[in-house]
Amino acid sequence: MKIAIIVFPGSNCDHDAYYVFKKIFNKPTEFVWHKETNLDPYDIIVLPGGFSYGDYLRCGAIARFSPVMKEVIEKSKSGAKIIGICNGFQILTESGLLPGALTMNKNRQFICKDVRLKVENSETIFTQLCNKDDILTVPIAHSEGNYYCSDDQLSELKNNNQIVFKYCTKDGNISSEANPNGSIDNIAGIINKQGNVLGMMPHPERNAELLLGNADGIKILTSLLKSIDGN
Repeated sequence: MKIAIIVFPGSNCDHDAYYVFKKIFNKPTEFVWHKETNLDPYDIIVLPGGFSYGDYLRCGAIARFSPVMKEVIEKSKSGAKIIGICNGFQILTESGLLPGALTMNKNRQFICKDVRLKVENSETIFTQLCNKDDILTVPIAHSEGNYYCSDDQLSELKNNNQIVFKYCTKDGNISSEANPNGSIDNIAGIINKQGNVLGMMPHPERNAELLLGNADGIKILTSLLKSIDGN
């Protein structure tokens, strides 16, 4: 198993992701600069959070054209496991690997806080160590996390069970009060139809140790690793 952390100009959560996979999980992990065009050695590809290209234009709109993204798209077709976190989620939608788009938060402000997520689909490679309706506490940090898609796309996401996480209350209620950014249907994370590409706005790599007071994010990342090595 080998893990690639893609680094774009402006990425700032790349080291967070590297630390978790390399230091906590002790897995072979490498930074891959966005101008690279060969991802053959890697089984897992991480598009980390940050502000790629300064978030000029739409978030992720310029990073989508980085040379490495052509290879990310090809690797997705061959079944490579790909997770896009925050800015990585934005890049995945801009590149067409996931439907919809991320727009400005409903309050027009940057939000940085813990939120609660309900596991809507526990039968994915990213949630196999969770139970359906589990409630996870995971931090967010974004200005453009308001997920939007068309009515047809939303129906397709629901019909294909592609909605993985929704923002919820501490009691698991899906409500507008629990929605930090205005995302349609409280959506916090989705997968592609094939199930090997996940995009999510919350940061599981930021709460993967009990030292931080909460390690709910470890369930998501451990599930991903288990899909490769079975351990």
